[in-house]
Amino acid sequence: MFDTVLIANRGEIAVRVIRTLRRLGVRSVAVFSDADADARHVREADTAVRIGPAAAAESYLSVDRLLEAAARTGAQAVHPGYGFLAENAEFARACTAAGLVFIGPPADAIALMGDKIRAKETVRAAGVPVVPGSSGSGLTDDELASAALEIGMPVLLKPSAGGGGKGMRLVRAEAALAEEIAAARREARSSFGDDTLLVERWVDRPRHIEIQVLADGHGNVIHLGERECSLQRRHQKVIEEAPSVLLDAGTRAAMGEAAVQAARSCGYAGAGTVEFIVPGGDPGSYFFMEMNTRLQVEHPVTELVTGLDLVEWQLRVAAGEALPFAQEDITLTGHAVEARICAEDPSRGFLPTGGTVLSLREPAGDGVRTDSGLSEGTDVGSAYDPMLSKVIAYGPDRATALRRLRAALADTVTLGVTTNAGFLRRLLAHPSVVAGDLDTGLVEREVAGLLPAGVPAEVYAAAAAVRQAGLEPPASGGWVDPFSVPSGWRLGGTPAPVVHPLRVAGLEPALHEALPADRFRVEPDRVTVTVDSVTHTFHRAGTWLGRDGDSWNVTDHDPVTAALLGAAGAGGTHSLTAPMPGTVTVVKVAVGDEVTTGQSLLVVEAMKMEHVISAPHDGTVTELDVTPGATVAMDQVLAVVTPPEAAPPEVPSGATSTSGAVPTSGATPQEES
Repeated sequence: MFDTVLIANRGEIAVRVIRTLRRLGVRSVAVFSDADADARHVREADTAVRIGPAAAAESYLSVDRLLEAAARTGAQAVHPGYGFLAENAEFARACTAAGLVFIGPPADAIALMGDKIRAKETVRAAGVPVVPGSSGSGLTDDELASAALEIGMPVLLKPSAGGGGKGMRLVRAEAALAEEIAAARREARSSFGDDTLLVERWVDRPRHIEIQVLADGHGNVIHLGERECSLQRRHQKVIEEAPSVLLDAGTRAAMGEAAVQAARSCGYAGAGTVEFIVPGGDPGSYFFMEMNTRLQVEHPVTELVTGLDLVEWQLRVAAGEALPFAQEDITLTGHAVEARICAEDPSRGFLPTGGTVLSLREPAGDGVRTDSGLSEGTDVGSAYDPMLSKVIAYGPDRATALRRLRAALADTVTLGVTTNAGFLRRLLAHPSVVAGDLDTGLVEREVAGLLPAGVPAEVYAAAAAVRQAGLEPPASGGWVDPFSVPSGWRLGGTPAPVVHPLRVAGLEPALHEALPADRFRVEPDRVTVTVDSVTHTFHRAGTWLGRDGDSWNVTDHDPVTAALLGAAGAGGTHSLTAPMPGTVTVVKVAVGDEVTTGQSLLVVEAMKMEHVISAPHDGTVTELDVTPGATVAMDQVLAVVTPPEAAPPEVPSGATSTSGAVPTSGATPQEES
């Protein structure tokens, strides 16, 4: 076994690897960019090395800096985690050339399976069924379009060099092919440095099932059962579980053997995952999609049902040990389900969010595990992937695991950064999810019903209570200015009702009357209010309130200030603002251009996801405040589209702006709640 291992990654996976290294008595070396100087993985490692500025290309993707950090700290091996350089064959070769052990498969296996076109050809030759699609590398846009038409619409465009859903586009209409191919190439180039695409037949209402394989350097290859990953949004997994309710013992064995053959076909070693697309109505008709030559985000569910630590076995295999167990020794016990907590706002079309973690509560207890890279004070920016943590629940059966995970998500608090925790809790309670009737389109179909209908009245009541408590005179006694007491007193009349104008980001202001003193209790980290004879308790941090995984940033609203800002705002309601913090990658118009409703004007990228900013109406671009490469903040004005013969903008009752941002999935953004 190694004495010292460098972790070439960040966030929750770095913390996860450190945990196993510590248990095995192996010294851990973390690396960090300037943005991560105070990150949790830096504080938990035995040693940490700064490797550059926030930009990933100059830090976590810099092979030279990573190798230099390994040399300076005496590391013998490098664990790549997932993302960044985990599936980069050149990085694996560079580690070997530097005398380091790369904790992963051989570089040739990474290169082969990293090229989805060659991978399909290789596993097909090994007898593994594959999805019908294009053949050959380096196809032009016209050749891709021709292949798509030959396969038959709808089709799925996929980057040949990467995974994780980035750059993938479902195209149902021939007329959309050209634009979608261009967009897929941009995302692929941005995410993987390679814009090669392939096209595959789209299987309607498919299930996504993957097989975990484990191989050593002595010719032993086994599988550890399957994971159901069908709950996805924009081709990104959000919930994963093991085992799948779809497979019977015979199908599980057959898919497992196909995965083993796929691993053997490329000379695999270490932990890897073979992914299959499975028609929900015919589980026996499964097709190979790709092989991920690394540890998967969802590996904890396999660990919980098999009792194996996959990071430990990655280390042992890399150190030259043989697997001490055979296929017949592997059993799956109980059920495990994982939810990915991401910095995104479901109520605004799942746009990326950011901010500082003001209050953090991560669930634990019987059957609950949290893998996280967060701590209070963590700054969540747009430079890296939006996934913050994972909450995993285990039980003797699926119903128990689901129930425990819903409860754990309700107990999750991340105030200061909007996350999807509440959305995931509601998703896990959806009747189709409870019944195990899943497919990869379920989330998109049901998303509207999984969003809150609005801000509950008790949220405003709680915020008003916090405001009111802040206005109350101190309990220490002494003279109190009567004009500062929120009593509603007025000269020559009965006391007026005390109201608190409040605002939730993105929504119109609301008024809430002051509460009687016996109907609320405000503490530093929580507030309790009684509304309509029901008592509600919220976690609290500054202006943020949280409950059951949801959170709201509720602030005071000054109508006079809001009117002044609204009147002075560039373009008023004709402004197009940034829907999230990110970088402008494409500008398609110039000042003076005539545009039409829905026309794409700009593209903003955040956390490796593209978002199109479209014209909200016909008109002329009268202001354009950004250029390609510009970094923008959430709600920053990007451009102004003035309609023909536009009247002077009205002074709004609250400061609002209209964004024409349309996520690449085509979902319409909604107001933040």
